[in-house]
Amino acid sequence: MEILKYDYPAATKAFSHRAHVGVVGSGDLEVLIEPSPDQGAHVVITTSVNGFGPIWKNVIDRFFTRFDQAAAIEINDFGATPGMVALRLEQAVERSRS
Repeated sequence: MEILKYDYPAATKAFSHRAHVGVVGSGDLEVLIEPSPDQGAHVVITTSVNGFGPIWKNVIDRFFTRFDQAAAIEINDFGATPGMVALRLEQAVERSRS
């Protein structure tokens, strides 16, 4: 089990809705997104697969080149691929805006 934490600046205010997408288990992951407690974007990843910190960093960095809102994001992973991570992050953002 590994816990990774990343912080990013946010250019726009937080949205007002929480969102939850995905399910932990069977090689999938869940993403929980909610308004940030401050003006930044914060990500906490709990993963069952150790040693993939650089890959996680690349996926999260890429996400934050498109997403600039203040948010607190929690990711619980059970071996999802980078593509699935990107998909779930996009789904969480869409759900939080609706």
